[in-house]
Amino acid sequence: MASGQFKEGIAAGRLSPAEYAENFSDLHPPLDNHEALVEADRCYFCYDAPCMNACPTSIDIPLFIREIATGNPLGSAKTIFDQNILGGMCARVCPTETLCEEVCVREVAEGKPVQIGRLQRYATDIAMRQGKQFYKRAAPTGKKIAVVGAGPAGLAAAHRLARYGHDVTIFEARPKSGGLNEYGIAAYKSVNDFAQAEVDYVTAIGGITIENGKALGRDVHLAELTAQYDAVFLGLGLAGVNALRADGEDAKGVDNAVDFIAELRQAADLAELPVGRRVVVIGGGMTAIDAAVQSKLLGAEEVTICYRRGQEHMNASDYEQELANVNGVVIRHWLQPKRVVAANGKVTGIEMEYTSVKHGKLAGTGETVMLAADQVFKAIGQAFEGAALNGSGAAIALEGGRIKVDAEGRTSIPGVWAGGDCILGGDDLTVSAVAQGRDAAESIHRTLTANGRV
Repeated sequence: MASGQFKEGIAAGRLSPAEYAENFSDLHPPLDNHEALVEADRCYFCYDAPCMNACPTSIDIPLFIREIATGNPLGSAKTIFDQNILGGMCARVCPTETLCEEVCVREVAEGKPVQIGRLQRYATDIAMRQGKQFYKRAAPTGKKIAVVGAGPAGLAAAHRLARYGHDVTIFEARPKSGGLNEYGIAAYKSVNDFAQAEVDYVTAIGGITIENGKALGRDVHLAELTAQYDAVFLGLGLAGVNALRADGEDAKGVDNAVDFIAELRQAADLAELPVGRRVVVIGGGMTAIDAAVQSKLLGAEEVTICYRRGQEHMNASDYEQELANVNGVVIRHWLQPKRVVAANGKVTGIEMEYTSVKHGKLAGTGETVMLAADQVFKAIGQAFEGAALNGSGAAIALEGGRIKVDAEGRTSIPGVWAGGDCILGGDDLTVSAVAQGRDAAESIHRTLTANGRV
């Protein structure tokens, strides 16, 4: 341990440069050629392909693995990109352990699935390194589409529309494109600025213009976009953060986990990023795990995740929970925040109340425990902020706090589609957002043409 690790309070520079480099290195180093061939040879190429059925983008997994096995990684990459143009990032961040790999016959029979995610990364990395573009734009259609949000859903929609010859303009509120892939995932899952390399790869097809720093409701308005463009796709993501609903949560040191992760992702020098000595993370999903593990990797002495229900109810996969455990993070269940304790306006602890299920509903028991903390992260879910949608034309229909869409991604406003986390049914997965953006683009193309024919 570095000598500076035990600084009191929220402090920077807890570790040595070598420790930072080691802690934030690639979580899963890429397979080399020999390893990829050996792993591909483990696939049974099942005729009913349960792995393919479990993939939200329906990639032909047996085919792309067979192509690797036969020495054709570029062919494999094309098979992947045919369905998922962001297949490189999905190979890094997708919870394959609860999707394709969970239903792999090898997993069911032996408890050791084919490493589908790492094989997907192997193939897509080769294609991207070589700058291999598999798709050419169709003849220009003269149609213009506005895409709001340069995250996974927006990028997938833009690429598919550009393939068909439409001109696409993406309006992105942040300085950099990529959405959660750039700002919202653990740094050790995507290294070497891969998110931006993927944005460059996707837009290299041509016909896609990205305007950064353009926020809906501030710089552009939905009514204007519907008037100026032939179609609009909304890939807004989730910008709001749910409150703890605990007394004193405005104290200094109570921070949003998503903001912490974004700051870490953009940090030029991790040694300048402050973190607490004793950190408590409230939540049970991927964001909670990412914030907790990275706090530990930054040099926090004690990191505890508190979740209001049991382990089996956590949204984070068993694999992610184990990742937290092996990195020294303690996960405590059946606890909900009651009161943030502060001294001189700064967090010194958090009082948690034990919970239980009574008559089918979660309730506090009245029994409490105090946890020492100088930093508390809120990771109890994000909310959709719909204010920017309306006020400049017809109101768009919402349901469950998110945009209501039909099976093709069409909203209540003619000519406007939506996909990703901002829609009802969005599940906070990059791969699902890609599928929704892709499928909405297909619907847009059919609507703007004669059943897909220009």
